[in-house]
Amino acid sequence: MQAKKLITFLLAAIGLLVVPLFAQQFGSGPVRIIDLALLYVLLALGLNIVVGYAGLLDLGYVAFYAVGSYLFALMASPHLSENFEAFRAAFPDGVHSPLWIVIPLAAGVAALFGVALGAPTLKLRGDYLAIVTLGFGEIIRVFLNNLEHPVNVTNGPRGIGQIDSFHIFGVNLGKSLQIGDYTLPSVTLYYYLFLALVVGSVIICYRLEQSRIGRAWMAIREDEIAAKAMGINTRNLKLLAFGMGATFGGVAGAMFASFQGFVSPESFSLQESVMIVAMVVLGGIGHIPGVILGALLLAALPEVLRYVAGDIQQMTDGRIDASILRQLLVALAMITIMLIRPRGLWPAPEHGKSAPAAK
Repeated sequence: MQAKKLITFLLAAIGLLVVPLFAQQFGSGPVRIIDLALLYVLLALGLNIVVGYAGLLDLGYVAFYAVGSYLFALMASPHLSENFEAFRAAFPDGVHSPLWIVIPLAAGVAALFGVALGAPTLKLRGDYLAIVTLGFGEIIRVFLNNLEHPVNVTNGPRGIGQIDSFHIFGVNLGKSLQIGDYTLPSVTLYYYLFLALVVGSVIICYRLEQSRIGRAWMAIREDEIAAKAMGINTRNLKLLAFGMGATFGGVAGAMFASFQGFVSPESFSLQESVMIVAMVVLGGIGHIPGVILGALLLAALPEVLRYVAGDIQQMTDGRIDASILRQLLVALAMITIMLIRPRGLWPAPEHGKSAPAAK
């Protein structure tokens, strides 16, 4: 049995390493879609800690994604040096922070924002919690959109550009890498970075799920009053869930900013938050493989349907807008899946049962 599991893991690892090499034969577009899908997996895993493990509905998760993105944009672009005299004197060519500083900082700052969101919502549940978190996400987006005057911090709706690409062990991920006669494009190099982060995140989530803290989160999810009566500190554990989940969003945001080279408030709308929640629910709340499956499907489905919608638009002589039709097809696909599989595509075996006692 152990040998069969080992062979399965090895085949899966080889498949994940080969996927971008095969996809890049069709151009950078398919690899770019896979890269963004991996970022959504990272976001869905973080939200799963809050929604899946602790049972706290968070509709403002995209705020942490935005915080990580703008933090990296400010720390790895000429923006601060162009707008602030002190930064211009210290960094004439702009601030260019390395990967090893940005990732921990993005995770830490996002965690602080997560705790700041969690603190006022400790006594809220259900719809009331959802409304407050939704408002928090919109507040962050509005702030980013308006922090241009009187001091230009975020450059307002114009966004921040000229963001550095990552450098790892002397390799610039923003440029193609030549290995003998073979060329690895920038999107393929970013794929391997995102894959490493996703694998690390899956290990962290799995360890959390099996830990004493994870069991306590599940007890709160099933019955908060009973968990509190059993001596579980629900206050601290809720804050920990918000903070831990936010770290994933902050790291994913930093990756997104480097990958795109540009960030603006438009990338962090309410629709993004709803989409991330849908990934967790569609895949299977609280189940890591299900969450990954849901994230990959919902991240890739709109891009795949882009080609179908374009063909239908041509068949109707342009009377149907392709972008609206694509959203309609995505919504119909989600409704169909949820009707057939109401607990998600790959639900957790223990979902709906009492959480096991913490050891």
